Amino acid sequence: MSNPFPGMDPYLEQHWRDVHHRLITYASDQLQPQLPQDLLARVEERVVVEPTDDDERSVYPDVRIVEHGAGAAVATRPQAAAAGSTSIIIHADDEPATEGFIEIVEAGSARRVVTVLEILSLTNKLAGEGREIYRRKQRELKAGRVTLVEIDLLRAGRRTMTVPTHKVPQAYRTAYQVCVRRGWRADEFEVYPVPLRERLPDVRVPLRETDSHVVLKLQELIDRAHQNGRYETTDYRVAPVPPLRKADAAWAVEVLRRAGMRDEGGQRVGELKAES
Repeated sequence: MSNPFPGMDPYLEQHWRDVHHRLITYASDQLQPQLPQDLLARVEERVVVEPTDDDERSVYPDVRIVEHGAGAAVATRPQAAAAGSTSIIIHADDEPATEGFIEIVEAGSARRVVTVLEILSLTNKLAGEGREIYRRKQRELKAGRVTLVEIDLLRAGRRTMTVPTHKVPQAYRTAYQVCVRRGWRADEFEVYPVPLRERLPDVRVPLRETDSHVVLKLQELIDRAHQNGRYETTDYRVAPVPPLRKADAAWAVEVLRRAGMRDEGGQRVGELKAES
């Protein structure tokens, strides 16, 4: 299905692990052909430390429950089970979670890092070791004169941009935000406001000081992820998590109604037709 919203879909936060991986891959593919011949975009991964608080940790479950329907390879009604009972298969995560980011590096043996592009996850924004590790990385990149591009498309958690929040004008403290800190101007920040109701911006991604910037088209990334991710299983009849402010919630309902995702009573239009 296509993205029903003009910009960011606030319901995508519930699928963020999948969305995040897609955005990193698509962003790398979009940037690669724009780079000079001696620069390369590379997707890297790091192990993430998730918050230990139960309420925050529940956003990314460590245990997944998979229900097997009729005809599945694993029997769901063992002979020894009581009448009417069903079984489930539980997959426990044995490996640490990882998340991707993009490094733009110089080709050759040195592979000097020029620019790092981060699409933030909850591990970066929630209190705990994960956020502290991210803060340390921000400081290391600044000390190394590496350009940092941060893209925050999550409303949950605390804003963890490299730019101090109190320095950002109120009009720029939007639902989502982008911050660019150039490696050769460590104390200067280019901040993009990203309101909920507007298209996502095209972001100028700096390379070396002597290079021209390249452009990252955020809206194309989100729309492509929405299309390929097949998020039609999303229940648009309920409020997104975290919930929107009252005025924004009413706007979102109207957008979904026009897209055929909800009727006046909150149901999907297609479901109403099926019931009638």
